[in-house]
Amino acid sequence: MTIQTDSPFDHVVLIFNPHSTGPAADLAEELRADLDRRLPGVPVTLRPTEHAGHARDLARDAAAVPRSLIVSVSGDGGYNEVVDGVQQAEGSDAVCAVMAAGNANDHRSATRDRPLGDAIVAGEVRRHDLLRLTIGEGPDAVVRYAHSYVGLGLTPIVAVDLEKGGKGSLREIVSVVRTFGRLHPFTVTLDDGTRRDFDSLLFANIRRMAKYATLSDAGRPDDGRFEVIALPHVSRWKVLGVAIRAAVRGLGRQPSATHYGFVVRQPTPMQLDGEVVELDADTRVQVDIAAGALVTLG
Repeated sequence: MTIQTDSPFDHVVLIFNPHSTGPAADLAEELRADLDRRLPGVPVTLRPTEHAGHARDLARDAAAVPRSLIVSVSGDGGYNEVVDGVQQAEGSDAVCAVMAAGNANDHRSATRDRPLGDAIVAGEVRRHDLLRLTIGEGPDAVVRYAHSYVGLGLTPIVAVDLEKGGKGSLREIVSVVRTFGRLHPFTVTLDDGTRRDFDSLLFANIRRMAKYATLSDAGRPDDGRFEVIALPHVSRWKVLGVAIRAAVRGLGRQPSATHYGFVVRQPTPMQLDGEVVELDADTRVQVDIAAGALVTLG
């Protein structure tokens, strides 16, 4: 075991949901004990959440303290709140990290370099991109950040069911098929005035969702772009074929962008790293790359 006497962090905050169905509380305590031994000069604080959205507030407050490391002990949804909260703390030098304690843990799977405790002790940070989502226009616009994806329609729903179904080709296909009846196309007007119907529209900062659905061959969380996986409205059997291909073989190379704007024409749910946002009809949405906005390790 390495004991580090010098660290780039003056404070480590571990944010977790004590009522999580996963082992978040136990993992947070284990990491705290490990860091107490290996970084004896750095205080480590446990911050349990009390309600939905609380992780965002805790992360924003922690990020106001200089030289802080904020660790989300959670799945992708909890990490979404932490990352978003840190981005709201203007001028912060806080570093974010995630200890996988959820179902899919997509971001951790896509970016893992070494065990998190070792990475914290080493203190070697790097930068990843984020997706910056703007909902609405003018002074009432809301800005949110996502570490992995922003999606409307089929693909995020399939990803959730794939995780429930587990790995293995037959189970993957069953998971995809059972979402089929929940598919409803939606209409958007693009920035160029084109009106289009989609079954799925996904903006991805990572290559895979739910461990098994491969969205793109080339996407990386640090390349300054996001992949656009668009499925125009077609027959349900064709959409099913695309979804199964994503689960079993992958979708291959996809177009990428730094900006994508549109207006939804009916009430439409949208997912940010698994967290659902309900869009009203005629809401303008912009997705932009925030290159290098996430300072992280692990």
